[in-house]
This record gives sequence, structure tokens and C-alpha cells, in this order.
Amino acid sequence: MSSMPLSKAFMLNFLGNSPKWYKYAIISFLIINPLVFFFVDPFVAGWMLVVEFIFTLAMALKCYPLQPGGLLAIEAIAIGMSSSAMVLHEMQSNMEVILLLIFMVAGIYFMKDLLLYMFTKLITKLRSKIALSVAFCVAGAVLSAFLDALTVIAVIISVVIGFYSVYHKVASGKEYHHDHDHTDEEGFHDTHREDLEQFRGFLRNLLMHAGVGTALGGVMTKVGEPQNLIIAQKANWEFIEFAIRMSPVTIPVFFCGILTCIVVEKMRWFSYGEQLPTKVHTILSDFAMEQDENRSRRDTAKLLVQASIAVWLVVGLAFHLAAVGLIGLSVIVLATAFNGITEEHALGKAFEEALPFTALLGVFFAIVAVIIEQNLFTPVVDWVLTYEGTMQMVMFYIANGLLSMVSDNVFVGTVYIEQIARALESGQITREQFDMLAVAINTGTNLPSVATPNGQAAFLFLLTSALAPLVRLSYGRMVYMALPYTIVLSIVGFITIYSGFLEDMTETFYDKELIQHHSVQEVNSAKPAAH
Repeated sequence: MSSMPLSKAFMLNFLGNSPKWYKYAIISFLIINPLVFFFVDPFVAGWMLVVEFIFTLAMALKCYPLQPGGLLAIEAIAIGMSSSAMVLHEMQSNMEVILLLIFMVAGIYFMKDLLLYMFTKLITKLRSKIALSVAFCVAGAVLSAFLDALTVIAVIISVVIGFYSVYHKVASGKEYHHDHDHTDEEGFHDTHREDLEQFRGFLRNLLMHAGVGTALGGVMTKVGEPQNLIIAQKANWEFIEFAIRMSPVTIPVFFCGILTCIVVEKMRWFSYGEQLPTKVHTILSDFAMEQDENRSRRDTAKLLVQASIAVWLVVGLAFHLAAVGLIGLSVIVLATAFNGITEEHALGKAFEEALPFTALLGVFFAIVAVIIEQNLFTPVVDWVLTYEGTMQMVMFYIANGLLSMVSDNVFVGTVYIEQIARALESGQITREQFDMLAVAINTGTNLPSVATPNGQAAFLFLLTSALAPLVRLSYGRMVYMALPYTIVLSIVGFITIYSGFLEDMTETFYDKELIQHHSVQEVNSAKPAAH
């Protein structure tokens, strides 16, 4: 190996174990982008950067997007597509979202005993796969309405890894209390291979139903998705008002989403309908029984503390008693202080899942800075604003939906709400138009975006988690399994906006003074979510 050329050594180290073709693709992007920026057109170079970043998201299982996406972002700043000051401004403006990821996801880690207890009871008591699927979908939706979707998907990931590791440990010939690496397939008994594959299919079904559930509930409230916070902040809407304004679209979409869950499970379409193998159910039931029998007073006290913290979590978020990330920090403090977790290394484990994605979000804000600096979305916004009335809302919904399918709903929502805020400030639209368009932007970024992991931050979090390779959940499989939901949610959202029902309901709410007439000045004086 000492005779290896240095150039080959560099190439082997570059992006590690990624395929050669992927490495060459990233190198090609890094060479071509400056040439296009300086000698062709900065606007074209900007869109090329966006497409290349989306490519890194799509290839997340080949290489985590932080490294290749980060290289593209660093080069973009270096050649002048945007500035480091602009990136810092974007991160400062979205600090609430960043803190949410760092602290809330880590906080949930310290509540996993309660969550595993609840979901284990659910999965062992409900033998009907349809009922279980609906329960996971509804649980994802309800939790996402009060937590954010990323927090909820972190909960589901923690629970499913718990299920998987328990079965994998027992099927490998070990006891519950033994140490075990559930990623190691070498010691796994061959007699359990078929059950393992079926169990993986079963878990993929539940993950996708729960993931879509986070979109169904996440669109309803201001804390449901990161961009909801940004939109609500810019529109000056509080928790209740946000929910009321969205309800003409979100409530019909919710019920149609649940109906879709039932149909795909019943008909076994799109890889759904996988049943829990009997042997696996027996192992999980025995595990639950063993846990109940051996639960000590200290363990019971821990569950009660975690249940109390869960109540605080819901109340704190529902009434926005503090920023979401700060509530997450309070969860960490309370859960560790009252459950005897005082060692630094025990705290560190909680942040392992969230911090890589938080770093990726930092890269994403650099891409947002380029989008804003190069005015990449401005032509689309100007074109959509040429329409009037209901068609204007419909076109915004479609434009946001299509971009969110291939891009990320957070930066689509962030950029578009800023664009219409500027239009309001310049007098292009009225305050009522702004309110309607804000609803169209929020629903457009949240509903069609379930089409791909690029669009939904929760889906991307799932795809890049340690769980995805364990249950063989690839990018293509996620897109395929999300397809029926994508079609139904997108169409129902379109119909509710196109029907004019949203405008009628809003006027009714105004008349009953359930929501407020806000002035243009309130939007202009609101703390900016993006520059």
C-alpha cells in the first residue's frame, strides 16, 4: 500500500466509501459551477447549484448530504453567489428552527422509555394491521400538531429501533438484558431470516403511515413544521389563529389522508399490507410482559416523570410559553434531573441523531442565501402575481407544491412568504390577499411535499437516520410508498382552495371575530424570518 500514488490516496479518502461515479459527479459540479457563474450567467449557475444540492439529498444513502452539499455551498460563497454574512443572517433569522432541532430531538431521547412503553402496548394489543396503521397515522398527526414533525419522527424512529433491536436480540439467541449489536447480521439465526424480512416490511409500512401522519398534523398548527413557524411569525398569527386559518384546507385533507391509509392497507397497494409475523409478535409480547413484571419502583417513577414532562411539552407548545427549542431544553433538564442522568457521556448520546441534521440545515440555509441573492424564485413569484382572486391562490399552491416536491419545503416556504411580504409592502397585494396566499403557501409546501424525502424535512430525517438501512427503506422505496398519499393530499388541497371555500370560511371567521384583521404595518414590523 506504501507504493500507492498520492492522487489515488486522495481520491479514496474523498467522500469515503461513496461510489466512484458519485465522487466524479461532485467534482464535476465543483469545476463547472464557477465557469457558468463567471462566463455564462449567475442566474443559471444559481439554479444549477439548487439542482445539484437536491441531487445530494436524493443520493443520501450513497453519502450523507452534509459533505457534498457543504462543498457546493462553500464554493458558492467563495465565488460570490452569496456572502457568509448572508448565510449568518439566515441562520440567525431561523435560530428557533435550529434550536428546535438541537434541543427538542435530544429531549425526546430522554422520554424514550415512556414512548416505547406506549407504542409497545399499541403494537402488541392491536392485532388488526389496518387499525394499527390508522393508529400510527393518527398518532403522528396529533403529536405533530403540538410538537413539530421532526420531533415526532424522532419519536417514531426511537420506538421502531426499540422494536427492531428487541426482536433482533432474541432471534440472535440472546436474552433481553444482554448487550447486542442489532446492525450485525452475522450472528443472526437463518431460521428467522424470512420473519425478519417480513418484519422489516411491516415496520416500513408503519414508518410511512406515521411519516405521512406528521404531514397531516404538521400542516395544521404553527409548531407543526419549521416553515410554519416562519410563516406564522411573518403573518403575525398566534397558535389558535393559525389553526383556524388553515382549517378549511387541513381538516378535509386529514380525513382523506386517513381514508387513503385504510384503502392502501386493505388493498395491499404500493407495498402496504405487510403483516406482523406471529413469532415476532410473540417475542414483543413476551418482552412487554417481562418489562411489566420486572419494572421496579424507580422505573415506575421514571415513567411518571416522563408522562408529566409530556403534559408540560404539549401545554408549553400549545400556548407558546417559550420558543420551541427552549421548551426542548427544559425537557432535557427536567428529564435528566428527575431521572438520575447526570453523567456527561450519557447526555452526549442524546445529541448524536440531531446534530448531523442540524449541520445539514446550516448548509441548506447557505443554499437559501444563494436563492435570495440571485433572485432565483422572483420570476415565478412575479408570474403568479399576474393572476387574481382564487386563481392566484391556486397558482401559488401549485408553484409551491411542485417546488416542494423536488426541493425542501422549509426553504420554499421561507422564500415565498418573504416574497409576498415584499409584495404587500410595495402595495402589489392587500393584507387579505397576503393572508390567503400565506395559507396557500403553507398548504402547498406541506401537502405535495410528501412526494419525496427532499420535500419533507421529517422524511429526509428518517431517510438519513440509522434506522433506514436497518429496515431497507431507500429513497426510491419512500417515493413509491408515498405516491398514493401524494396524489390524494395534493388533489384534495387543490380542490379546497379552488372551490373558494377558503375565502368564504375566512370571511365567516372575520365576522365572528375568531381571527383578526391585521394591518400591513404588523407584517412589516414583524421580526423577519428570512432576508
